[in-house]
Amino acid sequence: MARYKVNKTYQEINEKIRSGKVVVVTAEEIIDIVKKNGPVEAARRVDVVTTGTFAPMCSSGAFINFGHSTPRIKASKVWINNVPAYAGLAAVDCYIGATEPCEDDPLNKVWPGEFKYGGGHVIADLVAGKKVYLRATAYGTSCYPAKELEKEITLKSLPQATLCNPRNAYQNYNCAINRTNKTIYTYMGTLKPRGGNANYATSGQLSPLLNDPYYKSIGLGTRIFLGGGEGYVVWHGTQHSPSAPRAENGVPTVGAGTLWVMGDLKQMTPEWIVGVSVQGYGVSLAVGIGLPIPLLNEEMAQYTAVTDEDIQVQVVDYGYDYPNGIAKNYGFVTYAQLKSGVIEVEGKKVPTVPLSSVFKARQIADILKQWISEGRFLLGEPQFTLPMG
Repeated sequence: MARYKVNKTYQEINEKIRSGKVVVVTAEEIIDIVKKNGPVEAARRVDVVTTGTFAPMCSSGAFINFGHSTPRIKASKVWINNVPAYAGLAAVDCYIGATEPCEDDPLNKVWPGEFKYGGGHVIADLVAGKKVYLRATAYGTSCYPAKELEKEITLKSLPQATLCNPRNAYQNYNCAINRTNKTIYTYMGTLKPRGGNANYATSGQLSPLLNDPYYKSIGLGTRIFLGGGEGYVVWHGTQHSPSAPRAENGVPTVGAGTLWVMGDLKQMTPEWIVGVSVQGYGVSLAVGIGLPIPLLNEEMAQYTAVTDEDIQVQVVDYGYDYPNGIAKNYGFVTYAQLKSGVIEVEGKKVPTVPLSSVFKARQIADILKQWISEGRFLLGEPQFTLPMG
């Protein structure tokens, strides 16, 4: 006897996409379908559920090949718009990280630092078609005699540019407050003293990994929306922690799974790759990511019906506990409560501030839905799914 009443394969769903018969809905639309018809009938009717998230994702960057010069150079140090890039790869390859600040940035010497420009902005400028200035130095060899190189580059002029983000699309995260008596500046944004605000990330019921909490359809080779183009999941992300505590519905109550993603930077668009300055903290890159979740069976349909009311988030003090490595929380709230604009912490009403854009997450899910419905985007069957332990 089959374990599930509905059993589909990637091949069957892709054939429906090719023939124009596929049924695709977003992660918000599937909620009412499952509620009205149940997960079995929903899995029969719907083939793919699309998700989306758009937020700063610090562990991001790009591999860039800037082309050989005459005479040739084996670059040992590289700067792009005065932002250092790592050159310890090959002659004219480098990696620029999203959080690398400009060489002459005063950082937090002038408190709080503004961090007006860095690696994330370089990547965003390239995607926007802007000219950027590359400078390289070298020690010189017989085969690579040049010791200096300076030139303007654009994304179009580069032989190759690949977005490679080692940790994106965090599965759930913290709600950050500040219980100290002074304002603090963190990667979760500015936090007012004495619990004056509560900042949170992730798009809740639209978020990719919250719609497949056990990663049953996500792994090496999963094709995704990445920065406005197509990309792939190539590994589990750094800090992937699938053994995190979970609620009865399987959804982690703290940060858990992460994705390592890659894609051709030349396919991407400025709307979905945006440089970010975080006051008092540093620079970053806002990235748009969307995953298609195939409804292979009724279990997958049930997972994708998760709502903001079903997702719990721990409230963490970033004023003292977090920087000192103290594992403590001040209760749990739901994304429904966070999105309402006010939560209650220790008997006090606290206004909430989102770091991710639900509006843009919804746009990503809609775009991916359109791509699949029009036969422009096939599902990539993972060679193996993300590890659970």
